[in-house]
Amino acid sequence: MPAGPLPTDHTAGYTVRAVADRLGIPTATLRSWNQRYGIGPSGHRPGTHRLYTETDIAQLRRMLDLVRDGATPAGAAAVVRAPAAAPGDRDTLLAAAFRLDYPSVTAQLDAHLHTYGVVGTWDDLCRPAFGEIVARQESGEGCIDVEHLLSWCITAALHRAQPPNRLPTRPIVLACTGGETHALPLEVLRAALTERGVGARMLGADVPTAALADTLARLPRAADLMLWSQHESTALTSSVRTGAEAGARVFVGGPGWDAAILPPGARHLTSLADALTHLG
Repeated sequence: MPAGPLPTDHTAGYTVRAVADRLGIPTATLRSWNQRYGIGPSGHRPGTHRLYTETDIAQLRRMLDLVRDGATPAGAAAVVRAPAAAPGDRDTLLAAAFRLDYPSVTAQLDAHLHTYGVVGTWDDLCRPAFGEIVARQESGEGCIDVEHLLSWCITAALHRAQPPNRLPTRPIVLACTGGETHALPLEVLRAALTERGVGARMLGADVPTAALADTLARLPRAADLMLWSQHESTALTSSVRTGAEAGARVFVGGPGWDAAILPPGARHLTSLADALTHLG
């Protein structure tokens, strides 16, 4: 069957060459995805060539989008094969996490991120899941390992988003204060900014105040600085002052700052949406 415009009949069949031409990828890639990951023609009659349906093509297009966004072919195939992600389905996510079934956790996160984006995934799925894990910990259940596995899977899923090619005119620096190791909220913010086409420089966990000063001094112009503190003991106003002295607009986030008296000019951001409003 020659390549060309695809008709609207979802049961019509198309050869691998016609589909390759439509998607703009080699036929060898389509055959490889079919053989390795089972992503290919879903219907076959004995004695006939395997033909792709419109549904198959839609599945391939989704896989191709994921790969172009930075996912591996294996990871993209897992997302495509997974059932459609239900919004905020934390029970299914937690069941996989408590089994330590990281492939399932990862596939669910990838599917949710692809469908609902970073903000929807964090606010409606991940935060409620962590809330239940913490509640179980407080009731005496040993599940710190589950918390760590889920954090790792979320971070890995967020890292698959390719950063923008261009950085904003005013640099954005994301850093945890010295002694603070909970960097996941900043990973979420970085990925949400990336989703908006805004690049940020991520320093991660436990950034000493002196290192923060070095970073700000390397930049060509004054930055927007976001400091995260999970605990009161790591809410270091010295880091805030260092940022202000370097000419940065300083924002702080996290429960560690709730009782802190901030230097003039610093702004306490209380949600992901709030941070995106000021930085995105």
